[in-house]
Amino acid sequence: MTAVAQGAHLVEERPLRHPDTRSEAMMTRRGWWLVALNFLIPGSAQALAGNRRLGKIGLGATITMWVLLIVTVVVALMSYTTLLKVFLWDLSVFGLFTVKAPLLLLVEVLLIAYLVLWVILTIDTLRLVRLVKTGPKARFGIALLSVALLVVSGVTTAAGASKVNSLHGGLASIFEASAPMAEPSDGYYNILLLGADSSKNRDSMRFDSISVVSVNADTGRVTITGIPRDLEGFPFSKDSPMRKFYPDLHQGHGDPTCGWTGAINQLNTELEVCRDGSAIYPDAEKNGSTPGVEATKDAAEGLLGIDIPYYAFIDMNGFAALVDALGGVEITVTERLPKGGGPTYEGEPVDDWATGWIEKGTYRMDGKTAEWYARSRKTTSDWDRMKRQRQLQQAILKQFTPTTVLSRFEEIMKAGEHLVKTDIPSQMLPAFADLAVKSKKQKVTTIELTPDNGVDQYTPDIAAVHKMVHKALHPASPSPSPKG
Repeated sequence: MTAVAQGAHLVEERPLRHPDTRSEAMMTRRGWWLVALNFLIPGSAQALAGNRRLGKIGLGATITMWVLLIVTVVVALMSYTTLLKVFLWDLSVFGLFTVKAPLLLLVEVLLIAYLVLWVILTIDTLRLVRLVKTGPKARFGIALLSVALLVVSGVTTAAGASKVNSLHGGLASIFEASAPMAEPSDGYYNILLLGADSSKNRDSMRFDSISVVSVNADTGRVTITGIPRDLEGFPFSKDSPMRKFYPDLHQGHGDPTCGWTGAINQLNTELEVCRDGSAIYPDAEKNGSTPGVEATKDAAEGLLGIDIPYYAFIDMNGFAALVDALGGVEITVTERLPKGGGPTYEGEPVDDWATGWIEKGTYRMDGKTAEWYARSRKTTSDWDRMKRQRQLQQAILKQFTPTTVLSRFEEIMKAGEHLVKTDIPSQMLPAFADLAVKSKKQKVTTIELTPDNGVDQYTPDIAAVHKMVHKALHPASPSPSPKG
């Protein structure tokens, strides 16, 4: 067979690799095909028409990514909690330090590497097309399509890497240090939820909002118990180190240099300013907590008669960012409320100091409005404010739908990094995620320890409070003996 005949034979059988460069129509069709193949199956253009080694690398990477994606989807459909456990697994390096969610970090690196490879393959594909051999009009169209497809694939892959980066960064920030994993207590996971303004100009924080979120370990049913920040006359849990100072009930200390009242929100000042809190709670910092938080946990345990292994602190200074990240929250306002810092002198008319008003009605609040709604108390009472805070908590929980989280993922994680501190171990998140899905189908129960419910602010009946909480958590079982 002559060289000319052999060349013609190769062109007929393998026009992608051995095209007839004299045929403008063939080169144009070939160009469109190569660009499409590069987008649909990265690496296939090189395998068919270019460097086979580069093609093998591209195809191998593509097949690997598709296999990993399919396995991830299948596992997620079968048991998304298993998938969460895999991705949230922490790696301890020789017991010296812990790498948070290393598989998430690996996924991010793989996505970025695949994006770089895709760019290389696209540039190489344009070289293989040989635009000068295609039709005059097709040259522009092929080049434009190639760039457009690269932008689509690049933006999609980069967005995926960005979301993984946000998740990894958020987990590393929020779950920087964790307490030991705890089993459910009497069928519930109990979490102390604290809200306060952590502005740097304060000598110490006093918690503006104190509540306990109890999640049924089987059904996901949520009960929120609101504790007035100024409540006094509470005991500490039986194993609390604070028992050596207060064997019965917590008391204030009237010292002009460093004193505190008997209120539960004064514990942070007492433990972190007036006492050596690190000596009383030596493991607090290691477990991602503080002495003030641990003392408040012990007080809430003694007051409610339940075990509370974890806490979550919400910084009211950044609370608005979370609400905005969620796209706002829908709230029904039953009483007109003023915005502003309050009167500058006794008896100043509210219209003189109010910087604005939250009007009655049902509407979606932005972050700043929701923050004022949670804080306003100058024209109402602390009890009213507690109810509004609980209303906001429920509204925020309602907003945490899969659609909202996925569409606003990066905004939520960014807000959470500066908003939330907790000692909940990241390994508990799969179980909590499962319970969160179950809780969406059920109504949230609230308990307010206020005078309206028969709880005196200064001398609460601890046994009665224990019974009230137990009845809400276990409506079908008899009340237990008081704890503490």
